[in-house]
Amino acid sequence: MLRRMGSEPTTLDMFAEDAAQEPRTEKIGPRSFVLRGFALPLIEQVLPALQQVLEQSPFRHMTTPGGFTMSVALSNCGSVGWVTDRTGYRYTRIDPETGAPWPTLPDVFLKLAKNAAAEGGFPGFMPDACLVNRYVPGAKMSLHQDKNEYGYEWPVVSVSLGIPATFLFGGLERSDKTQRVSLFHGDVVVWGGEDRLRYHGVLPLKHAEHPLLGEQRINFTFRKAQ
Repeated sequence: MLRRMGSEPTTLDMFAEDAAQEPRTEKIGPRSFVLRGFALPLIEQVLPALQQVLEQSPFRHMTTPGGFTMSVALSNCGSVGWVTDRTGYRYTRIDPETGAPWPTLPDVFLKLAKNAAAEGGFPGFMPDACLVNRYVPGAKMSLHQDKNEYGYEWPVVSVSLGIPATFLFGGLERSDKTQRVSLFHGDVVVWGGEDRLRYHGVLPLKHAEHPLLGEQRINFTFRKAQ
């Protein structure tokens, strides 16, 4: 479920935060941008499409090559999906849990990704992979580069839904200083070009509840993997 049925929101201020946002662009690197509230006009189409994806390929916690279980649960849609296990990080055409192909990338997801990429200066983006991550309070994502793709000429498009998160955006070396960028429901981050391989991550999420999604953050990461 995208939200616990029957629960009442405890932090309605986040709904006010969503409503108060006016679409605007913040530059966080030479070719990196935060598009504030960019996904909000499509939310009513995005959430049902997400539910359909999850009915076919539910969230699961995967294991890293080092043997650690990820705190973030994940699923995928598109012609390929990103997976991790003791043998390494990679893209697959088949969901290893269901034995079936990953769900088709919904049209509304594709529209959102293409429009956000164009807004960020990357027209013509046609993703073939969408990693769907689910964060609950305490979950995090360590600094990493997105480098399992065949090439890096296209950007990464990252959509935030649900409770707020602090996005870490670093440089081309793990040791480079990071920016802390607050992300809210409906925000989209786009980075590419000379910024494509910058390290990034997410700090442990604080306890909060969103009126639509409850105590969770859903993140879509669109990439051109093949």
